[in-house]
Amino acid sequence: MATLFTKIINREVPAEIVFENEHVVAFKDIQPQAPVHVLIVPRTEITGLAELPESGDHQHILNAAKEIASQFGLTDGYRLVINQGEAAGQSVPHLHAHLLGGRPLNWPPG
Repeated sequence: MATLFTKIINREVPAEIVFENEHVVAFKDIQPQAPVHVLIVPRTEITGLAELPESGDHQHILNAAKEIASQFGLTDGYRLVINQGEAAGQSVPHLHAHLLGGRPLNWPPG
């Protein structure tokens, strides 16, 4: 069964897509935690970071993050987060990164 993110990639579920290329699709999070909160999802359905193959062309999430940050004018900085597993907050079993910015991002969050 396809994940929610695969359904968004296939345009079966609506989303506000802000970037896409042959490797990734990026769209605004429906529950943003910052003024800019974009999910970057590979078109290939990989359950999570732990299942990422050791070899291959997987830098596409990072390359997309640079382009999206520039697109949104995040010149002061941004955060890129990848959660692995439910205990870490991964709610959709499809590898994805959260690009957050547009406000100071203190650590730990509070």
